[in-house]
Amino acid sequence: MRKKIVAGNWKMNTTVPEGKELASALVSKFAGVPEDVTLVIAPPFTHLDSVGEIIKDSKICLSSQNCADQEKGAYTGEVSAAMLKSVGCEYVILGHSERREYYGETSAKLVEKTKLAFANGMKVIFCCGENLEDREAGKHFDVVGKEIKDVLFQFTAADMANVVVAYEPIWAIGTGKTASSAQAEEIHAFIRKTLADQFGKEVAEDMTILYGGSCKPANAKELFAQPDIDGGLIGGAALKADDFIAIAQSY
Repeated sequence: MRKKIVAGNWKMNTTVPEGKELASALVSKFAGVPEDVTLVIAPPFTHLDSVGEIIKDSKICLSSQNCADQEKGAYTGEVSAAMLKSVGCEYVILGHSERREYYGETSAKLVEKTKLAFANGMKVIFCCGENLEDREAGKHFDVVGKEIKDVLFQFTAADMANVVVAYEPIWAIGTGKTASSAQAEEIHAFIRKTLADQFGKEVAEDMTILYGGSCKPANAKELFAQPDIDGGLIGGAALKADDFIAIAQSY
């Protein structure tokens, strides 16, 4: 059985006290989460240590929102994979559309970041997805396929045990728009086939693929019922403990 994951990307939100309060609320409400669902939260860098302390005795996993593409050295403002591992991060989100669009993050840089994440014993939540223009032009399969091939195909089938793919239709992030369950399932199935063609059916069947586009309590159950959708990468709703837990309970 594939692992079911509900991951919360806090992005650049909450102060440290607010983040600690949110983490504490998630721990207190965790009892309502089904046994087979893994919760992952990705606070800002400044919160990782204090939030990690709050969740360390719970079943909630800690993730970073990004990591550097260098091991260490004179890279002012960067945070290395080793640093993240040292504060308890089990996961790192890489290739988020906001990183690609606003900060010019390339596939070549993502390959280096992924190597460093693996070298430091972390799992990668690898993001891919198309914008509205590509969706309307019918290029969504080409765009998503290329993003996967340019990064994940640089690694081995064994490496894929440490990868979670997150499909994020960029046109549905923070817009209130959501891909229909049929649209989401169609591209999740395409992602799984793309992985199967490269790494074999068994690897692809074991891969957790998350949906990440305005997933909320009202639509999570329908999305998660699709055969190739194994959970969600949640943005706005992850900032409200009740909503985040409700999404996890949608299973």
